[in-house]
Amino acid sequence: MSVNRIIIADDHPLFRAALRQTIEAQYGAEATISEAGDLESLTALLEESRDCDLILLDLAMPGVRGFSGLLLVRAQYPEIPVMICSASDDGNTVRRSIDLGASGFLPKSVGAETIHTSIKTVLDGGIWVPDGFTFDEDDSEIAEYTKRLATLTPQQVRVLMMLSDGLMNKQIAYELSVSEATVKAHVSAILQKLNVDSRTQAVIAASKLEQGQIDAATGA
Repeated sequence: MSVNRIIIADDHPLFRAALRQTIEAQYGAEATISEAGDLESLTALLEESRDCDLILLDLAMPGVRGFSGLLLVRAQYPEIPVMICSASDDGNTVRRSIDLGASGFLPKSVGAETIHTSIKTVLDGGIWVPDGFTFDEDDSEIAEYTKRLATLTPQQVRVLMMLSDGLMNKQIAYELSVSEATVKAHVSAILQKLNVDSRTQAVIAASKLEQGQIDAATGA
């Protein structure tokens, strides 16, 4: 298929350069490759132009905590496929990524041939996951939180991230350039979507999903 634009979002310049080289070897002049080192830069690139065939997104870079970057990008740009590129490639992290809307999961340890195959699979409309991963039925508590978090709008994701950082409504309103009443409305919607009774419980629900990834990655 013809490829117009791929964005590599990762805070490690050497990894971005290696991935760019691999993609250019595969698609040559067909692909325009852009790079972002943090979530803010990625958002700026997408605001400049939403014409993008694929985003290769790191789970851990500035502006991102846990799956917040994936949540935000999928909510704000649902038409653009996202493939996670991560050093944490355990089954839980792969599952949560796919459940939250990723079209693929690429471990950073794989070689060029696997990178070629995974990108082609996603660009062709498929889902790519590492060898050995299976989509078993998951009725865990974290799976339920994952489904609920996936229903948040982009602004609700931002508000939840700020709640997790301990910001009060007035501070969130200032950061987002909206009124406190608007923030209160977002908080109420978040509580309803997550099926919790307080902002504290909402933060706990979000942190459980994040902690599930961290624990699996560290063996904690």
